[in-house]
Amino acid sequence: MSEFCKGCGVKLQNEDQNAIGYTPSLDAPYCQRCFKLRHYGDLTINMQQGIATEQTLKKINDLEGVIFWTVDLFNLESNLVSRINRRLPGKKIVLVLTKRDVLPQTLSDAKIYRYIEQRLAQEEIEVVDVIIAGYMLKDGGKCEEVLDEIHDAVNRYAHNQNVIFMGMANSGKSTLVNKLLGSADLTISRNPGTTLDVIERDWDGRKLYDTPGLEDAKSLLTYLPSLVLKEVIPTKPLKPYVSQIYEDQSFAVGGLARLDVMCKGKASVVGYFSLSVPIHRGKLDDADRLWKEHLGGLLSPNIDDTPQTMKAWNGPCIKPKEKIDVVIHGLGWFSLTGNIREVRVYVHQGIQVTFRKAMI
Repeated sequence: MSEFCKGCGVKLQNEDQNAIGYTPSLDAPYCQRCFKLRHYGDLTINMQQGIATEQTLKKINDLEGVIFWTVDLFNLESNLVSRINRRLPGKKIVLVLTKRDVLPQTLSDAKIYRYIEQRLAQEEIEVVDVIIAGYMLKDGGKCEEVLDEIHDAVNRYAHNQNVIFMGMANSGKSTLVNKLLGSADLTISRNPGTTLDVIERDWDGRKLYDTPGLEDAKSLLTYLPSLVLKEVIPTKPLKPYVSQIYEDQSFAVGGLARLDVMCKGKASVVGYFSLSVPIHRGKLDDADRLWKEHLGGLLSPNIDDTPQTMKAWNGPCIKPKEKIDVVIHGLGWFSLTGNIREVRVYVHQGIQVTFRKAMI
């Protein structure tokens, strides 16, 4: 009899059908929530906002071992935890950059390494190594190369120590761990909060720990329903949306975000979003009417049906030779160049917007 669910780590119980860990039989390897997720994609208990980050970090601190920190390259800004070393004192950290296969191949690995080095310095994060990963959704050469590199890093930095995998929800952590273990035991889904507690496995003469995804209250992924998550989270290589503008324009990313660009001449707007999320371009003068009349219809997917819940973020003036990214946490980003006098972004209250030096 298993005391804990092998898919999410929660303690099994057969008393409350509406509580996490429920299973009709305590002899079952999985809780009912995991069983339905694995076989039907049915999320019976939503834990998107149910696992406190501080609680998870405390559990990680209590474990002995080297941390392999999975960070989603597509959602880089919402995955980086500033000054993480202060919250995990004494822990050796290897950074594993997941979902490389989603980013355009025109972006070289060398440029990614340089960019990440700058961002880590800015966020005061110290790691012993950086590994570019991805390709976990398909078996083959690229996947095997990544797994071999992680094995090498484990032997180099962990020696006889255990290894701990941690990362934000939806960073690809449990998918990667399943590949390393050569099994499909861990339950994976697009829903944040799938892994509920620490899962321990024997692996290569050591313990491997998978941990619950860290919650990010400032990311759209924390609030979107399952069907919308399927549209927003990219699984295929991005095809940039490219637009040249010569006058003030507004860009709607479905009904989830709006970018207003006020230019003084020619400018370029490039969008990096899931292929399932439509981008609508129009004149800035007509943007308010469009959002009022079409949110939830033409402008979909969306969180709710009123633009009144959205907050405006004001970006910097962009000089002709500058290039900046406007990152909407959990959704994607726009890259802007040209003679732009003002940038404004509308997103739902609580969602973070970051203006950064362009990654691509």
